[in-house]
Amino acid sequence: MTTETTPAETIDLSVGGMTCAGCAATIQKGLAILPGVDGAAVNIATRRATVQADGTLDREDLELAMRAAIEGLGYQVLTKPAGAAGADGAGGDASHRPAAGDELEALADEHAAHVASDAARIADYRRRFLVAVALTAPVLLISMVMPLQFAGWEQVVAILATPVIFWSAYPFHRSTVMSARHRATTMDTLVSLGTVAAWTWSTVVLLGHAAGAMEGAHVYYETGAVIVTLILLGKWLEVRSSARAGDAIRALSSRQSATARLEDGTVIERSALEVGMRFVTRPGETIATDGVVVDGEAAVDASLVTGESVPVTAGPGAEVIGGTIAADGALTVEATRVGAETMLAQIARMVDQAQGGKARIQRLADRVAAIFVPAVIGLSGLTLAGWLLATGDVERAFTAAVAVLIISCPCALGLATPLAIMVGTGRGAQLGTLVRGPEALEDTRDVQVIVLDKTGTVTEGRMEVTATFAPALDDEATAALLVGAASVEARSEHPVAKAIVGSTTERAPLKGFRSTPGHGVTATVSRAGADGSHADVTVGSARMFDRVDDALVAWAREREQAGETVVLVGRSRPLGGGLLGGGTATSTREPLAAEMAIAVRDRIKESTPDAIAAFRDLGLEVVLLTGDNARAARAVADELGIDRVIAEVLPGDKADVVSGLQEGGRRVAMVGDGVNDAPALAQADLGIAIGTGADVAREASDLTIVSGDLRAAADAIALSRRTLGTIRGNLFWAFAYNVAAIPLAALGVLNPMIASAAMGGSSLFVVGNSLRLRGFAGYRARR
Repeated sequence: MTTETTPAETIDLSVGGMTCAGCAATIQKGLAILPGVDGAAVNIATRRATVQADGTLDREDLELAMRAAIEGLGYQVLTKPAGAAGADGAGGDASHRPAAGDELEALADEHAAHVASDAARIADYRRRFLVAVALTAPVLLISMVMPLQFAGWEQVVAILATPVIFWSAYPFHRSTVMSARHRATTMDTLVSLGTVAAWTWSTVVLLGHAAGAMEGAHVYYETGAVIVTLILLGKWLEVRSSARAGDAIRALSSRQSATARLEDGTVIERSALEVGMRFVTRPGETIATDGVVVDGEAAVDASLVTGESVPVTAGPGAEVIGGTIAADGALTVEATRVGAETMLAQIARMVDQAQGGKARIQRLADRVAAIFVPAVIGLSGLTLAGWLLATGDVERAFTAAVAVLIISCPCALGLATPLAIMVGTGRGAQLGTLVRGPEALEDTRDVQVIVLDKTGTVTEGRMEVTATFAPALDDEATAALLVGAASVEARSEHPVAKAIVGSTTERAPLKGFRSTPGHGVTATVSRAGADGSHADVTVGSARMFDRVDDALVAWAREREQAGETVVLVGRSRPLGGGLLGGGTATSTREPLAAEMAIAVRDRIKESTPDAIAAFRDLGLEVVLLTGDNARAARAVADELGIDRVIAEVLPGDKADVVSGLQEGGRRVAMVGDGVNDAPALAQADLGIAIGTGADVAREASDLTIVSGDLRAAADAIALSRRTLGTIRGNLFWAFAYNVAAIPLAALGVLNPMIASAAMGGSSLFVVGNSLRLRGFAGYRARR
């Protein structure tokens, strides 16, 4: 678990024109030295620059300085200025959000800006590539096929290759110059140096031949032209592929309804909706915002939000999520959350934060990428000098040095982690599994034990009374005591309390409600006494009572062995007549005897058995944790095939149980949904919150599953592990490629043309490997 800290004020700007990790490092270095900046980070996958302000400059002044620095380095700022008309920004706080606070719209607009930028880059790369192909093909054929050579062929090749090296490769040269002005280097620097070196050498040889000198020396125009052509092809394909990595946010934003239809037929902008307003959703329409159904019934398609492919029937009282579709019926919905508080906006925010973070595994790659290009330039110089000293062969020394420049690929290093995180977290959002940050991905790797809270996680969390037993009371007295118990429990939020409250519609006045966490509740209830006087009614476990008759104990044991939960009810005279007054006064507390037992049952979710099997498939030991009695908990565990049960745990002790499981170095995951689960979620190495539960539980967790389907927790762990595996594969390839390829190029084994093809292939491998995560289906798809 990552400890929550109060974040410093941040400014986020979307950046266009970055092509490699070197670009990101250059921008990050340029922002870090600005006055008023406490720290800077640039993410190549999300293409966003983030700075933490130290408070010495106004936000507007600092943003202007950031924009100037980024644009001065030759890149574009895609985020609209905060004060621009219609600005919706993508900044880090509310001042850069839309007026309604709809962060999903802001993120969608940011992605739309990237789409437009990508489209322009793709078109530009395509145009330059096609020109390069048309000119390079004859250059390559004439240079490499002896029978095609003719008098003056070198001059013709020079004329054809020059536009390729200088016009088609112009983006690389421009980036090199802009970076050099700030004493920085990028991958474009390597490409520019290599191609210009090939052209310069060839031109010197060509002029030498014209002057009758440098006999036997060869021109390498075809090398420079082929390098440019292949790298342009790689860049074109890379941008086309990586542009798909942000599809998840775009898909979420596309599901929003632009308008809402009120009960009177008035159509308003969705952003104008307020909490408490009622709107109508017709069959096939998208539900405008989160709310509660007050009228109508429909099968709601929530597949994009929860990952559930089967529509769920929603009727009066059911909660619905904005962005889902009422497939076959009309609904009248009362808005409960709007703007930035909606589920879609929260999902988008969590995905955005996860995609913008850096995993611990990326740190080594970042350190290498920061010095990679200067190191390669130095190595290229050493290669040139080494060949000259060893052989005196200028041409072989030149080609080996150029090959070292061209084959080196910092792009693969830079994209290895952030692109996989971006695709993986985006796919998770589509499946209804949200990752708080990159660290959570790494935490899933070593998890050995998964602890499941019973109520609301393993079970549906909607208990119902199945039986009552009061051996010393007649039916009328039993019903009256049940009313007293329901009146007291109406003040509680516990699932058992809700079941008792739902068993009767009658209520009695009460005062002095007291709760003993994990044990029960007590209140002074009007006319709840056996003689019609006021009485203190206590509802709870046996620990709340001084005496429990054997008949009640036996009945409770029988029901608990069947998997039901039993609570006891008893009465006593209020001290001093009670808060309601008018009761029989007593100065000392009399022994409290249980008079009635109430059995409630919570059904196991249909998906839970499959989820338990999925956890075992992932190699996890499953532990059932509950505050329920041991017999009822054991019955549920036996039904599910769970071996280890920890029962009768007080809410405040759940974190201690998790801590105890962690002893000996074991890594523990915790799944829960309630307020009392939050400390245990925070204590666990990996906290997983059921999204249908309390907000505080989600805030304390590392992973959130939007639906109540426990299999989604298995999907979240499996996807996190798959994403981490993809990252490790990407990094292994990136390091192995460079470690193997650079020495081969330096030794003259690889010529520059093969080197350029290999370099482009390296980046495409990382992009393609990351995009494979889009096909992750999870355990729910196997049903």
